[in-house]
Order: sequence, then structure tokens, then C-alpha cells
Amino acid sequence: MEPRKHSFPPIVNAEVQVLVLGSLPGERSLAERRYYAHAQNQFWRLISPAAGEDLAPLSYEARLAALLRARIGLWDVVASARRTGSTDAAMQDVVSHDIASLVGGLPHLRAVAFNGNTAFRYGVKQLGQIAERFTIVPLPSSSPLHTVGLAAKLPAWAALKDLLA
Repeated sequence: MEPRKHSFPPIVNAEVQVLVLGSLPGERSLAERRYYAHAQNQFWRLISPAAGEDLAPLSYEARLAALLRARIGLWDVVASARRTGSTDAAMQDVVSHDIASLVGGLPHLRAVAFNGNTAFRYGVKQLGQIAERFTIVPLPSSSPLHTVGLAAKLPAWAALKDLLA
């Protein structure tokens, strides 16, 4: 049986206006206990324009602090799942996070963005009717398994800046 993998706590504060939700951290991220730790994952380069600074060269702690300064939060839609490897397609026995409760506690939240199709599929279902209160943004996956180049993904990610007041 595949081992059960667990995601991390949310990176949010009361000022968050845009919440970016992934699916479940991959093997490298789980091993390092850091969101988007795999060097080939494009997340930090993709979110940088919205954050207003280049996050890639910063330490992990500085990256998280910069996201919060920019009023961007981070979490995953999947709390835990059984999975061999890092692919979303391999997830089984999925237990979801209570996304609706988290977003209900973010008084300035304007938009919920989903990093990839799996996050979108699970997340919109979890939000249910509360989703109508926010701008919902499906994003191309930052994963190296999504082989569309960085330049093709960047415009959708950079547009998150327009959702911040």
C-alpha cells in the first residue's frame, strides 16, 4: 500500500487577498518540509511578478514573508492522500482540507487561485457555493511535469497582481 502523505499548514494572515492553492506537496517538498522545494518547480518564479519581487533567490522563510507582505496566501486542497511518487494522478484515498473554513476566516480575501487542474477540480468542489464570493482563478501548473514553458505560464500567474488592492 502507498504511504500516506500529509500537506503543510496554511501560510496566511488576516491581510491575505489572494489565496493560491496547490494539490499536495511532492516528494522533495515533503522531505524538506517546504512548499515548492523541487528546483524544477516554477512556482517561485511564477508568483514573483504578483508578489512584486524576485522570490527565487531568497531563503524559504524570506519567500513566505514576501508572499504575506504582498497579501498572498498559500495552502493545498488535499490534507492527505496515499501516493507513490509526486504525481497528482497517483493520489488515492484523498482527504481534503476544509478550504471553505479557511477562506471564511480571511476578511480581505478577494480571489482564490488554483495551481493546476487537480487543485482546481478538488478546490472548487470544496468551496461549493462560497466560491461565488470570490474571483476563482485556474492557473497552469507550476510543476515540472506540466511541460508548458515558463513564458507560456507567466501571463496567467502575473495577472494575480491585478487582484491585489
